[in-house]
Amino acid sequence: MHWLEQYWYRLTLWHVLLLPFSLLFGILASLRRFLYILHLLPVIKLPVPVIVIGNITVGGTGKTPLVIWLANFLQEQGYKPGIVSRGYGGSSKGPLAVTRQSSTALVGDEPVLLARRCRCPVWVARKRSAAAKALLTAHPECNVVLSDDGLQHYRLHRDVEIAVVDGERKFGNGLPLPAGPLREMVGRLDSVDAVVVHDGEPAASATAGSFDMRLAGDIFYNLLNPDFKATAGDLRGKKTYAVAGIGNPQRFFRQLQALGLTVTARPFPDHYPYHPEDLHAPDAEAIIMTEKDAVKCETFADEKYWVLAVDAQVPRELGMLILKRLRKLHGPQTA
Repeated sequence: MHWLEQYWYRLTLWHVLLLPFSLLFGILASLRRFLYILHLLPVIKLPVPVIVIGNITVGGTGKTPLVIWLANFLQEQGYKPGIVSRGYGGSSKGPLAVTRQSSTALVGDEPVLLARRCRCPVWVARKRSAAAKALLTAHPECNVVLSDDGLQHYRLHRDVEIAVVDGERKFGNGLPLPAGPLREMVGRLDSVDAVVVHDGEPAASATAGSFDMRLAGDIFYNLLNPDFKATAGDLRGKKTYAVAGIGNPQRFFRQLQALGLTVTARPFPDHYPYHPEDLHAPDAEAIIMTEKDAVKCETFADEKYWVLAVDAQVPRELGMLILKRLRKLHGPQTA
C-alpha cells in the first residue's frame, strides 16, 4: 500500500492539517455531480443501457471480478455486453481495443484480464465515454455496456450504478481526499442501485439493495505452461513466496493461508508494473500471484510461477435486480 494510503485508515494530527483541503474536495465533488445531474455540464447518452461498477474510495475493492461475473451473467440471459475501462496504469489515451495479447504497459492490467476472462469486446480510453462510443461503432451488436470503474465519470450517462465496498477496510477514516480515501461522501451510496460488499456483511439498512461478494478458487495454473494445473496440496511443503499488487494484498495472502499454504508474503502497490528483479527469490520453489499480477509477469515467468484463479461468488438476486432495472428502462427487446 502506498505510504499515503496507510494514513487514510487512521486519524492523526496530519489529518487535522489536511481537513480544510478535504472539506473543499468534498464540496467540489458534490457540486460537480449536481452540475451533471442538472445537465449544466454535458452528458453523453448512448443508444444502449450502461451499467457502471465503481466505488467511492481510492484503491481496489474487487470491481473487476464483479465485472467478469456480471458480463457472464448477462450473456447467459441473452445480452451481448461490451466492457469499457480507463486502462489505469497503461500509457494509451485511447480509444483502443483490448485483446488477450495486448500489452499491459499500453492498456493496463485489468483490461487485459477482462479480455481474457470475458467473451466480449473490451475497449479503453482516458474518457470512458470515448471508449464506449468506439466500442459500439466497432461492435454494433453490443446491446449493453459495462464500465469497469467510472462511478465518478459523470460525463457518461448510466442506467444502473453498482458500488463495491471493501468489507474489511470499508471507508477508512471516513474523510474525503486528501486526508482520507473517499472520492465521494458515504451518503452517495444511497443513490446507487446496488451496493456489493466484498468480504463483509451486506448493509441491512442500505437504501439500495445490498449484497455480499466472495472470491473463491482453489486451483493454480502454471504461468509458463497454463495447461499445467496444481492444487494447494501439490504446493504444500514447498518454499513458497506470494506476491500481490492489488488494492488489499493481505486478503490474497489470507486466502492462501486458508488453503493451508505457508508463504512469505510480498505486497506491492496496486497496479504495480513488475520487473524480473522484483520477484528475484533464488530459494523459492514456487511464486504464487493473482491473475491481475500474472498478466504483467508473463514475459519473464519460469516454471516456478503459479497463479490462483478465482471467481466472484455473488447472490443471483443481484443479477435479477439488474435485469429488472434494464427491462424497466429499456424493455425486453434489449435482450
